[in-house]
Amino acid sequence: MQKNVGKIDKILRIILGIALIIYAIYGGALWALIGIVPLVTGLMGRCPVYKIFNCSSCENRNKL
Repeated sequence: MQKNVGKIDKILRIILGIALIIYAIYGGALWALIGIVPLVTGLMGRCPVYKIFNCSSCENRNKL
């Protein structure tokens, strides 16, 4: 599977994912565990939703 998550997108996903998971762990809403999804997609560099819509946030898609 080709990477389709760019550098800035990756950083934002990881930060958002970690923040939501920490919020859930420290007494926040249980739904915040959904932060696992952006964390995993950010770490892997692949987003299945981007694949469905054939889009990418990578700087240069041809380098992949």
